[in-house]
Amino acid sequence: MATTVGNENSFQELVTKLIYLEHDAIAAYESAEERLADTALSHQIGLFRNDHLHHLDVLRTMASEAGFAAPTEGGMKQMLTTGKVSMASVMGDGAILKAMKTNEDDTVTAYERAATHPDAVPKSRAFFEKALADERRHRDWMQRTADAL
Repeated sequence: MATTVGNENSFQELVTKLIYLEHDAIAAYESAEERLADTALSHQIGLFRNDHLHHLDVLRTMASEAGFAAPTEGGMKQMLTTGKVSMASVMGDGAILKAMKTNEDDTVTAYERAATHPDAVPKSRAFFEKALADERRHRDWMQRTADAL
């Protein structure tokens, strides 16, 4: 399912939707971490989850500095992101990583759009570009690792 995050009309809507997306991603990472049989893979997923926790912290700070309240939990998409991982777990670690890769496709798209959003100021744009680099690194690792299994 393709994301629409990054197409928002205002900076507040953009940051709010990115916060929801990060909450959803963290839930999916936690689900994957619990289900992976290979502890080395689970450890790497945990490191990537930490990147998402950092992104969430930065986005919350952005919301606070812009004067609006940040969502405290994920959205409806969380059921989809964690559900894909749960269903894939019956097929093994490779399938879990492929499910996670599809989740990362959405975060990559969202941060690509955020980095070019017309309301993004240089400070937020720099963060969006850093988060985008993280998401691309996560996605590429998942694809390479899943293909190797």
